[in-house]
Amino acid sequence: MTTGTAPETRSFEADVARLLHMMVHSVYSDKDVFLRELISNAADACEKLRYELLSDPALAGDDGQPRITVTLNPEARQLIVEDNGIGMSEVELAEALGTIARSGTRAFMERVTAAKEGEGAQLIGQFGVGFYSAFMVADKVDVFSRRAGADTAAHWASEGLGSYTIQLVDPAQAPARGTRIVLHLKEDAASYTEQFTTQRIVTAQSGHVPVPIFLKEKPDAEEKQIADGAALWTRPKSDITAEEYTDFYRSTAGQFDEPALTLHYRAEGLHEYSVLAFLPSMRPFDLFDPDRAGRMKLYVRRVFITDEAQILPRYLRFVRGLVDSNDLPLNVSREMIQESPVLAAIQKGVANRILSELDKLAEKDGDAYLKFWDNFGAVLKEGLYEDFARREALLGLARFKSTAGGEDWRSLKQYVEAIKDNQTAIYYATGPDLDRLASSPQLEGFRARGIEVLLLTDQVDSFWVTAGVDYQGKPFKSVTQGLADLSLIPLAEGEAPAAQASAEVDGFIAYVKTVLGEEVSDVRASERLTESAVCLVAPDNAMDRQLEKLLAGAGRIDSAARPVLEINPRHDLIAKLGALTEDSDLREDAARLLLDEARIADGELPADPRAFSARLARMIGGAIR
Repeated sequence: MTTGTAPETRSFEADVARLLHMMVHSVYSDKDVFLRELISNAADACEKLRYELLSDPALAGDDGQPRITVTLNPEARQLIVEDNGIGMSEVELAEALGTIARSGTRAFMERVTAAKEGEGAQLIGQFGVGFYSAFMVADKVDVFSRRAGADTAAHWASEGLGSYTIQLVDPAQAPARGTRIVLHLKEDAASYTEQFTTQRIVTAQSGHVPVPIFLKEKPDAEEKQIADGAALWTRPKSDITAEEYTDFYRSTAGQFDEPALTLHYRAEGLHEYSVLAFLPSMRPFDLFDPDRAGRMKLYVRRVFITDEAQILPRYLRFVRGLVDSNDLPLNVSREMIQESPVLAAIQKGVANRILSELDKLAEKDGDAYLKFWDNFGAVLKEGLYEDFARREALLGLARFKSTAGGEDWRSLKQYVEAIKDNQTAIYYATGPDLDRLASSPQLEGFRARGIEVLLLTDQVDSFWVTAGVDYQGKPFKSVTQGLADLSLIPLAEGEAPAAQASAEVDGFIAYVKTVLGEEVSDVRASERLTESAVCLVAPDNAMDRQLEKLLAGAGRIDSAARPVLEINPRHDLIAKLGALTEDSDLREDAARLLLDEARIADGELPADPRAFSARLARMIGGAIR
């Protein structure tokens, strides 16, 4: 028998230390969430053991039924949460409790630091920081764990002050299998040793975890069952209340909001499986995690298999919940399950059903759908680039800001219904800022003809519009790329036709092209400008300028294409510049200043700020002589 080793003191990883500091000095009003987090972890440990038992039934020993026990010790001011799940070795304890592996923790801490006291009250629950939330109520935490099948046990302890101790201990100090967490409660948290308080929290927040939960009022008291571990998704929908769905969602998803949409159904036919899925009403903190992992759990006949199977496409990664299959084999590895044709059929069915439910929501409750779109539209649009098979459905779900919608969102159906005679494309502009986009000079000719332009500000917009997308036969076309052939579309009522450019202006445009040389790919008279003097656009066969900027910023391209400088031949300034004599000292300065003006209007800096300032000074000086 292993009798133990001397405790080793280790420092927490930097991010853990910061997180613990926040927990210890927490001012959050709703600290009850710590118990939900600990029970959720315990349930996961039991579910992982169920999976391991498929290949090694001997791990169950004499205790085959999963269980979680919450023990109260008022005299010692302790609360103990114990499970008989998979357990952890000494190395696993250090890895699980001394470091934070899941990305997004830094974002959580930044949000907590920035939150006002009132706004931060629910951040702990929202971000689901798990085990570390125990330090909101405890000034010391002991963890005793023994991995299933192992003959050694380990003890982890910390006061949440920057370090922890870890050691091997006599197995008799730990559960026969699983993990025991002992919270030494702070004085102001003594109420968690009261039976009524703790039972109320457990049944409200964790009553539907798929593992039975027992409560002991004192260490030597008889335990009583307070949650039966019945899987909520196996019950008829008619027997489940909205509150039960919400409690289950919060328990399994690590969220603290209300689900915006609950989807619970059983698929029958070639493949049989149950689905319980939730759309959050708030953005999960890891929504834009570069790994973009899904959060749907996979069960097979109520046995937890994995939470890493890609059940849904990445653009639906905000969906939380589970799938329980009757057809997948239990005795297959997680890796092989991912390649299973059964899982492929489940993936297709669940994704299609979720998109169908979103379409129904948009039809029945437009306001609720727009709240969803505000939170998750930027992610859903990733599917327009990634998922050709469902592109039509996703285009129907998409909503956009546009020059015709004001503050409202517009659908593509509305866009096409309002399309102008002879308009052959759906026009769009991309950029990081909605106000700047709405006022960009490239939109002027479209606005003069009453042509609606979609204003796309999400980074993904610059990519999906290049993927050969069309809607009802109308391709998407950038207003900042190539020639704007607007001649066939009449001006809006009240818009007077522009006067024809003079020969002097045509000559000046040709002169500007000569002066600028290799700085631009072309200089030409513009059809798209009605108010501004100049603008920059991408050449016909080059990529959109916003996409080019994104790729250059990410180091994906070495150099940008030379832009086209479009000049408004009907603008008063251009007419006056055209009237300058060929020997005027101002002509070259004017030509180069027009290019810099176009750059500035496009959100860029002049290529040579010092030369720009000198030219501007000479022009102003010439004007006031």
